[in-house]
Amino acid sequence: MAGHLHTLMKLTYNSSRPDIIIAEYGRGIHLMVEHCASIADREERNRCARAIISTMGNLFPQLRDVEDYRHKLWDHLHVMSNFQLDVDSPYPVPSQESLAAKPRPVPYPKGNIKYGHYGKTVELIIEEVAAIEDDEKRRQASIGVANLMKRSYVVWNQNSVKDEVIANDLKKLSNGRLTVENPEEALTPTRDVIQQMGGVNTNSTPTNNQKRNKFSGRKGQFKKRK
Repeated sequence: MAGHLHTLMKLTYNSSRPDIIIAEYGRGIHLMVEHCASIADREERNRCARAIISTMGNLFPQLRDVEDYRHKLWDHLHVMSNFQLDVDSPYPVPSQESLAAKPRPVPYPKGNIKYGHYGKTVELIIEEVAAIEDDEKRRQASIGVANLMKRSYVVWNQNSVKDEVIANDLKKLSNGRLTVENPEEALTPTRDVIQQMGGVNTNSTPTNNQKRNKFSGRKGQFKKRK
């Protein structure tokens, strides 16, 4: 098969070659599939197909983490042969119609988001929390949502925020159903929120200490180079 592949690639040019069906596998694999389909003896054709599947798996080892990856490889083999390869596949041969069928359109979520920095997910969580019947559980859940809103605010705006602002926004988003009493005591301090997120820069202008630290780091690099 190697000699046949070498001859095909030597005597043809890109302008005269057919299009590659699955470009990720390259022209070499496609030529192997073409040669496999031309083998008259069925047993030899089966051995050739299994060898091609092994080569395809070696080219893309990451497919081994995908569920039923060997099934996918056999499907790709049949696709590259234009469904003309007659071999004993361990899996059902896919139909050309099923692969050509268009997927069902995914409906685009509708609905206006009141605060972009909180996002739609936070609004959905607020609806779930507001539906909690137990007063104490609803109060604890409200604090948790408020802390989530605070983290979202800090990340989005790259700035600190007063706890009263978060509490007022929670009250507005829940139409007055959720409140946080004494937000400065109930919510996580901003410095702890920033530390939990790996240190978000809440000041776009570097301080003098930051400038000195940056310069000191460069001096250290220069010393190491010497």
